[in-house]
Amino acid sequence: MIRKLGISTLMLAVVTALTSLASTAAPLLQDEGTTYIVQADDWLSRLAEKFYGDLLAYPAIVDATNAKAAEDDSYTVIDNPDVIEIGQKLFIPAAQEASTLLASEAPAASGQLTIYSGRSESLVGPLIDQFEQETGLDVDVRYGDTAAMAATILEEGSNSPADVYYGQDAGALGALAKAGRFTPLPESMLSQVEPRFRSPEGLWIGTSGRARTVVYNTDTLTEADLPDDVFGFCDTAWLGRIGWAPTNGSFQAFVTALRVVEGEDRAREWLYCIQSNDPLVYGNNTAIVEAVGNGEIDAGFVNHYYLYRFLAENPDFPAANYYPRSGDVGAMVNVAGAGIIDTTDNPAAAEAFIQFLLAESAQQYFNSETHEYPLSADIPLDAQLPPLGSFNAPDIDLSNLDDLEGTLQLLQEVGIL
Repeated sequence: MIRKLGISTLMLAVVTALTSLASTAAPLLQDEGTTYIVQADDWLSRLAEKFYGDLLAYPAIVDATNAKAAEDDSYTVIDNPDVIEIGQKLFIPAAQEASTLLASEAPAASGQLTIYSGRSESLVGPLIDQFEQETGLDVDVRYGDTAAMAATILEEGSNSPADVYYGQDAGALGALAKAGRFTPLPESMLSQVEPRFRSPEGLWIGTSGRARTVVYNTDTLTEADLPDDVFGFCDTAWLGRIGWAPTNGSFQAFVTALRVVEGEDRAREWLYCIQSNDPLVYGNNTAIVEAVGNGEIDAGFVNHYYLYRFLAENPDFPAANYYPRSGDVGAMVNVAGAGIIDTTDNPAAAEAFIQFLLAESAQQYFNSETHEYPLSADIPLDAQLPPLGSFNAPDIDLSNLDDLEGTLQLLQEVGIL
């Protein structure tokens, strides 16, 4: 079985690219298109890159092959563009025909798009600016805390001006899905991301991956000095040596996962024992990483990518990420993701934006600029990042992380908030 790592883009951009390529691609395809037999290591996106110079044009191969199959059963019917088999017979259309096929699929994106973003402007602002420039859409972005922006949509009800919610964790996405505030996403979009990184009901999709880690000072500790799991930090040996950010959304998502996986009592026990170890309290992950590097604390609970910003400025920054070896929620992989609000008055533009986030250029941005894990593009992973399969991450249904309210109540009960 050969899998194509699904890649989506704004089809209008692909059409433009193919039109310009038509004069050079047509000789390769002999104007009439060509039959192709699937070989080992073929993906539809790689075939699109081979024949058109654009791996985002694979839907044209799907459409053309299925059209041929309707007339000639020797051609393969492609039901799932994520999977093609060795020996299957495909039809590769000429560049001009591919352009026409893609044009018929292009969403009519125009007008205004309102995005409620729980992701900070410093992280994703440049990317959204690029989307606005490429599409000509009038994009209004409202930034804020992930949970607060989700709560705003719930409070606004049917009067919400939001077209898209773009959140930093699956918990907030799940809360909106549970409240019925998302409209289903098309299967062609959902299939681009592994099932574990999207809503089981097809209501939201992960756009980048974010792992929980323990950042530690490499001048004072080695990985061997660190406990097997986050409960090991309850040992009094860590008194006054660790830091956390209880008001931070990613920390609260971690606590929600702890409640789901370990149970309410066990999560409460962890919060109490860490609290008894007198942790230093910080406002965000960046401050924790800085404190670790400065020697203010020895370790802290953060998301993986904050460290790389410091290493980019100073390769000798004395800190490293540790993924708890036991595979508990201290090494969980969450997602940033997006969904289309059910009251949107511009669904085509909303869909185009999410497609843009899943496209290769955006996935490369996450990979190299924000140091997050790409989820929908076949691109070389940032060499600094450990591959997702290289550390022991727990198997968590991200759609179950929607009880943020219960987490906030627990944090208040324990006296942390």
